Amino acid sequence: MIIVNLDVMMAKRKISLNELSEKTGITQANLSILKNNKAKAIRFSTLEIICEVLNCQPSDLLEYRGTKDE
Repeated sequence: MIIVNLDVMMAKRKISLNELSEKTGITQANLSILKNNKAKAIRFSTLEIICEVLNCQPSDLLEYRGTKDE
């Protein structure tokens, strides 16, 4: 299972969902889907702009925790 730690990075950078949306051009609804681990996939271009704005690496946002059954 892949976990998106967007909320953690947003807290570390002290940035709101609204501000991140404005700076990335990604809708608040789509960011919320990522933040709440409801996304089935993420485009590299989306990951790239989020990393650019949050000044982080993809590994700061994505975490592998194995399968749901483990």
